[in-house]
Amino acid sequence: MAASTPELVLIADADPELAEFLAARLRADGFDTALARDGYQALAGIALRRPGIVLLETDLPFIDGLALTRQLRADPATASLPIILLGAQASSADKIAGLKAGADDFIAKPFDPAEVSARIDSAIRRHREVRESSPLTGMPGNDRILRELQSWIKRGDPFALCYIDIDHFKAVNDVYGFVRGDEFIKGLAECVYAAAGDAGAAPVFLGHVGGDDFTILCLPDHAEAVTGFLNDHFDRRVRLLCDPRDVQRGYIEHTDRSRRMTRSRLPTLSTGVALSTQRRFTDAYEAVAEATTLKSVAKSHTGNYVAFPDGRTPGKSGRRPVFWTNNDR
Repeated sequence: MAASTPELVLIADADPELAEFLAARLRADGFDTALARDGYQALAGIALRRPGIVLLETDLPFIDGLALTRQLRADPATASLPIILLGAQASSADKIAGLKAGADDFIAKPFDPAEVSARIDSAIRRHREVRESSPLTGMPGNDRILRELQSWIKRGDPFALCYIDIDHFKAVNDVYGFVRGDEFIKGLAECVYAAAGDAGAAPVFLGHVGGDDFTILCLPDHAEAVTGFLNDHFDRRVRLLCDPRDVQRGYIEHTDRSRRMTRSRLPTLSTGVALSTQRRFTDAYEAVAEATTLKSVAKSHTGNYVAFPDGRTPGKSGRRPVFWTNNDR
């Protein structure tokens, strides 16, 4: 994976010597920096350079730090921008005022540059995690999943990447509506958490790719138990979320694109599992590609289905993958 670009820190402080001193320290810690001496320069720098975080002195000329923080929070384009206030006053009242204005943190002068750097790194990390999380489930999204997977690969840790998808989900949205559809997705998220706990999977990383797609990153020895518990939990959740009439007859009746009445099975799960013990992956994208391929194979079968690879890469070896299904347990 490509190296990430250094985060840009905009330092808005009326004291140029202090600002340059802090900027030099931050550059030594791997950040990029930009400087502003007043509120107007800070606004212009934010608009032109889109920093990853801003440090605002509370007593900035023209537009002070508190007023500027409120202005940034009121603008949708900068509402989620991490903001740290720098102030000569260190009273609780000043800190509370800054936090109520929308700042993420308040640092009193004189400060330790190493502490400022650590607080900047922490604020950026928190905002990145929030930004990359699914608004529906709160679980980590694509970028976070890829970084975590890449970390496992870089460390050489053995892993199983389980890629999960709901079958017949379109019928749920068509008949029950997207609000009920969201309930199925949130229900699957809860089932993923429960399955990881039931299986005693540790270490484990759970992610929400988007829509009805989820991932579980765990040790290879835990993959079968985790996916088995997941299928069991989801079976029970489906019977609670579907209309009783549909549960009783075992299908959801709806109109297809040709305006014909058709029947879809109750939702089930298709899961593809990429195993680092079966193939050496050089990066996260290779592992995701294999899990995606196996998930497609699983979707060609009815019912809850989990597809595991054998010792060779499916599609290249001429051998069929080894499959395990929940119904065969």
